[in-house]
Amino acid sequence: MTVALRTENLGKVYRVGFFMRRVEALKGLNLEVKPGEAFGFVGPNGAGKTTAIKILMGLHRQTSGSAYLFGESVDNVNARRRVGYLPERPYFYVHLSAREVLHFYGQLFEMDPAVRTERIEMLLERVQLTRFADVTLSKYSKGMLQRVGLCQSLLHDPDLIVLDEPMSGLDPVGRALVRDLILEQRDNGKTVFFSSHILSDVEAICDRVAILVGGELRESGSISEVVRDRESLEAVLVGEMTKTVDESKLGVL
Repeated sequence: MTVALRTENLGKVYRVGFFMRRVEALKGLNLEVKPGEAFGFVGPNGAGKTTAIKILMGLHRQTSGSAYLFGESVDNVNARRRVGYLPERPYFYVHLSAREVLHFYGQLFEMDPAVRTERIEMLLERVQLTRFADVTLSKYSKGMLQRVGLCQSLLHDPDLIVLDEPMSGLDPVGRALVRDLILEQRDNGKTVFFSSHILSDVEAICDRVAILVGGELRESGSISEVVRDRESLEAVLVGEMTKTVDESKLGVL
């Protein structure tokens, strides 16, 4: 069985500042995500989660190692066509409405117009944005923009859904919507890979989880295997967060 996502000794080094200081964002990361599972990628801010995701999405180049989507290198455009991606800070043309933005992305995917329209209306209703669908995005809150981004990532019915901090900026209703959508996608046989620095998010959703701290994989396995001592694990995440905060300010992790 072909795995949905795999990394082999994935490493990334940045050179930053006037003296080109070496910052190792990822250190030999090995991950494997099976088809049809919800997989949580957990770690404090600055741990390297976004760096790993951007490499998987072809937005950054790794310094060492390899990454694969459905058995194909991440450099293969056809493999990436099977992926829906929501970045941590989605940005859209704010002079467009939600409906117009989604039609724009659907056209980029060369979706059939009738299918595209049906999917857009279904997704807008699902995230409770139908009555705001023709309002320009400049008037949207951060949480509403996050919901538009979620619609965009699901629009072409991808096999693998990659979400970078999807709960960010959402109110309790929005968080519940995202959680339910992720569970629906998993139950429909889709693979979901999402990052978070909040342990409770992945506990409620995921089949398996990986803990990333300081660019290194600390532990990976089922929720019960990884979260044996919740208080100790949260203490590690919070403690390491203070150590990595200076590097996270560089804006590259």
